[in-house]
Amino acid sequence: MTVLAWTAAGAASILSLLLLIKILVMRKSAREIEEAFHDRLMSDTNTLIDISSRDRRMRSLAEAVNRELRVLRAERLRFLRGDEELKSAVTNISHDLRTPLTTICGYLDLLDRVEKSDAVARYLDVIRGRAEFMTGLTEELFRYSVILSGGAGDEPEAVSVNAVLEECVAAGYAALTSRGIEPAVSLPERKVVRTLDRAALVRVFSNLISNAVKYSAGDLDIVLTEGGEVTFSNYAPGLDEVQVGRLFDRFYTVDTARRSTGLGLSIARTLMRRMGGGISAEYAGGRLTVRVTLPEE
Repeated sequence: MTVLAWTAAGAASILSLLLLIKILVMRKSAREIEEAFHDRLMSDTNTLIDISSRDRRMRSLAEAVNRELRVLRAERLRFLRGDEELKSAVTNISHDLRTPLTTICGYLDLLDRVEKSDAVARYLDVIRGRAEFMTGLTEELFRYSVILSGGAGDEPEAVSVNAVLEECVAAGYAALTSRGIEPAVSLPERKVVRTLDRAALVRVFSNLISNAVKYSAGDLDIVLTEGGEVTFSNYAPGLDEVQVGRLFDRFYTVDTARRSTGLGLSIARTLMRRMGGGISAEYAGGRLTVRVTLPEE
């Protein structure tokens, strides 16, 4: 082989080695960007992404990612501030409504003691009904603000899900049967025990039963599996997939004329997530199915 050939082969080898080093450096930079991006998303920090490579294109890529991170952080901060303002507004509104509603109910009690005509008595009954309804909504708003703030929580304890579910069905039985709904409950023979906030679990199940009272066309199937999954299923022809997809949105109500804050299912989702579980809804064949997944034992 001639000297020229040896020179060309050597140059090619050196070039290949340089290209390999370049590729390895770029791969390292890409890995650094990936790991740093994941870390910045998962942590509450203002630190930007920095890489060890001095390659112009890789540093340009890192800077582009940093620009998007700045925008994302600004949007996240705006969302958090808005959410805090909403929580504060809900709390303040509920407090502001409590006092005048209590006063109204007090005066209604006084009016009940005086002599009045039948017409006046009917009017007072209507006013009392509206006042009690407003009081209930105000209490719901207040409880929602407390739940969002993380307050009023009990210490987790070993809870028999079977027993809690039976208790909630019994408590809601009158409301269900008043709507012509006869619940069918299926429980496993073995106790399903989880370490949970018992009061929160009662609230979740109670809210789901109340949801069935609103939307069921006359049936309610409740099934608890040994694996820790609870389903509430009922025929609900008045719903559709779009509405079901929004059921867990706070303040969302399918029918604005219903006497509801639209907070029941949102509260249930917040409590389940706080306990490490999950909740979802699906709609198929005219049936609404709400699925509660309890945390692992």
